[in-house]
Amino acid sequence: MALYETVFIARQDISAKQVEDYAAQFGKIVNDNGGAVKRTESWGLRTLAYKIKKNRKGHYTLMHLDAPHKAVLEMERNMRLNEDVLRFMTVSIEKLPEGPSAILKQSEGDDNDRDGRGDRGDRGDRKFSRDGDE
Repeated sequence: MALYETVFIARQDISAKQVEDYAAQFGKIVNDNGGAVKRTESWGLRTLAYKIKKNRKGHYTLMHLDAPHKAVLEMERNMRLNEDVLRFMTVSIEKLPEGPSAILKQSEGDDNDRDGRGDRGDRGDRKFSRDGDE
């Protein structure tokens, strides 16, 4: 069987529980067709780069699959029919990654790196006059 990585974006106005249920439903489709879901990650509600079907935000979910191609096609067909799924993308991968995804690492790093100082916390206390002299 081949390894796949699927990310789908669900509408912003559904609950996180509903998104988990959709991920479980899509995983069941893969399992019923001879595959297996190795890992599922919820990336939470994130801002979209542009509006999709009048939505500015979406619930992102990542799934790592070990499944035959026909199982992935059936899962994608069901995602296409689901009105709550805005977009999805499946790519073939060589091996399953270890540890959390880059998105989860980034969100964990955002909380710890800044120490509550905002985006430019490394600048220190600077005093400026109107003349531009420091």
